[in-house]
Amino acid sequence: MAKQQLEIVAPTEAHRAAWDVLYRDYAHFYEVEQTDEMRERVWTWLNDPTHEVKGLVAIDGSGHVVGLAHYRSYARPLAASVGGFLDDLFVAPAARGSGAAAGLIDAVVQIGRTRGWTVLRWITAEDNYRARGLYDRVATRTKWVTYDIRI
Repeated sequence: MAKQQLEIVAPTEAHRAAWDVLYRDYAHFYEVEQTDEMRERVWTWLNDPTHEVKGLVAIDGSGHVVGLAHYRSYARPLAASVGGFLDDLFVAPAARGSGAAAGLIDAVVQIGRTRGWTVLRWITAEDNYRARGLYDRVATRTKWVTYDIRI
């Protein structure tokens, strides 16, 4: 797909239905169970100015929401600084290659600059090869391994 004119904005109620579909598809992509109630909770976070999680959506030239990003600030004690964490990044399959993912990442980087972040960090699945192709161009792959303990 050719690069397109995209608008990157904070999600509003006008974007809700399209965001819901994208976020559901994102969960499906990563084989994560997700309910309507879970999406409602995240949507509420995104629209609460006091909540740490913020969001962006990518809108194509036809006015369709084709991508989403969710991010937040986090303290980096060892570096005595603050960074940004990109929790979720997803682009509709039909819009991949349009520049939406790169545009969303760049928008979060710009936000980070205004907030004094020293780094933008995210994780992805080892087998997410298409996305990793972009990530390898715009970021540096780290040596860190991620662990989870379910609580």
